[in-house]
Amino acid sequence: MAADLESAHEKQAIVEESQHRQQSREPQSREPQSREPQSREPNQIAIGQETKDNLVDWGGPDDPQNPRNWPAWKRMTQVVLASAFLLTANLAATMFAPGAASLAKEFQITSPTTVSLTVSIYLAGFAVGPMFIAPLSELYGRLVIYHTCNVTYIGFIIGCALGKNTGMFLVFRFLAGCAASGPLTVGGGTVADVVPPAQRGRVMSMFFVGPLLGPVLGPIVGGFVSESIGWRWTFWIIIILAGVSFTISIFLLRETNAAVLLKWKAARLRKTTGNRALISKMDRGLTPRQLFLRAIVRPTKLLLLSPIVLLLSLLCAFVFGLLFLLFTTFPTVFEEQYHFSAGVSGLSYLGVGVGMAVSLAVYASVADKLQRPKTPPPPSQGEDASQHQHQHQQQPEERLKPMTYVMPAVPIGIFWYGWAADQQTHWIVPILGTACFGFGVLWVVMPTQLYLVDAFGPEAAASALAANVILRLLFAAFIPLAGPSLYADLGLGWGNSVLGFVGVAFLPVPLLFYRYGGWLRERFAVEL
Repeated sequence: MAADLESAHEKQAIVEESQHRQQSREPQSREPQSREPQSREPNQIAIGQETKDNLVDWGGPDDPQNPRNWPAWKRMTQVVLASAFLLTANLAATMFAPGAASLAKEFQITSPTTVSLTVSIYLAGFAVGPMFIAPLSELYGRLVIYHTCNVTYIGFIIGCALGKNTGMFLVFRFLAGCAASGPLTVGGGTVADVVPPAQRGRVMSMFFVGPLLGPVLGPIVGGFVSESIGWRWTFWIIIILAGVSFTISIFLLRETNAAVLLKWKAARLRKTTGNRALISKMDRGLTPRQLFLRAIVRPTKLLLLSPIVLLLSLLCAFVFGLLFLLFTTFPTVFEEQYHFSAGVSGLSYLGVGVGMAVSLAVYASVADKLQRPKTPPPPSQGEDASQHQHQHQQQPEERLKPMTYVMPAVPIGIFWYGWAADQQTHWIVPILGTACFGFGVLWVVMPTQLYLVDAFGPEAAASALAANVILRLLFAAFIPLAGPSLYADLGLGWGNSVLGFVGVAFLPVPLLFYRYGGWLRERFAVEL
């Protein structure tokens, strides 16, 4: 999901990428020497040699304190733990879904929309949380966000497990989603911190195993759990898994944000040398108020002023909304149409899961190859070498090329599933349709995330990803609320066909940006 399917995300994280690249291009500054304390504030030092001498950077390209230079096992440990947090967070999004009917019976809920809300309100928290967590991660680092969010997440999930009425349950479910968005927000940044760009497509595919498969595995387990020992145990299982991950992270998880690590290094040097003018090379001098405003204003500006961000975010949001509409309605559809028990109905999610797993394996094997720069032909006589290289440079729009071929699987899968279930064909037929849909989902979300990173540059990409993730999760939270009424009025066949036709209308979007994305980026450049 978030995530990451967010990244995606996602969760989102890219600011540090440009800073890492800049470090690799510039000569490393020497360790600052002690000076007399300056009367100016560090971020007000005049430009010149004095400024360079007071900038704290890594000790060199092979500095072992730089997370990119950590041993491979240590770097991959950070990625695996971040993915584990996202797996737990995304399991909680849907594990409860097969037990929602049991909760409705216990709390005497009669509205189908409210029943759907008990599942989807978690995603509303997923959308709201990053607006506050992203600036906090810049101030205090990723590690404190992981630990704080994990502790509060466990507490709010306990509140869900002990819920006494609908209002109490919905409040704790929403707050649990807010806390769970912490790993979503900073997880993608952790990958960027420790993995070079050339290897990132493959590693990001591994990282997204948790966010993508969590929502699928959750109801498979949750169906049998809620049927045998009750819906509350779907939350106690999440608590156990989250507790184990958190305990391991205390010993193995480390801070990876280069900006924060250099800020800590500068603070140590100021203390030992007495030179108060020393600052991190990555210090942007932003106040907490500026960080919070930027986290809200910049994504909003990109959504409103950039057609690329707007249309791609709407596309991802629609696909995610469809995904969670299916997740919230599978139990009802397969129990009513095929008379599955609550436990067996959880197995209906396997179609989406298998489709996503196959898609993930294919994407992991080809993602970096598709973006690998091709050797340009030699410049012709009299042609400027730098201009020639720029003309033959791999463009970000190449990320969208495979999406144009695979995206039709999304509406095809929806049509297939809807009419097969409506006509009550053999139960495997609609599940195969959901597998087709699941295969297409990843090829919409992942190329979009990588394209936004490559196309908008580090700082703008962070805001573009934030806009994409927030809109995606809001659609995932609220589109499922329309599912019961849609199916009641139009039936499964025409109800899903309406959604499929909307998906067909989106098919030209990746082709449009593949061909004209470069021109649109220049024509609609947004000043942030």
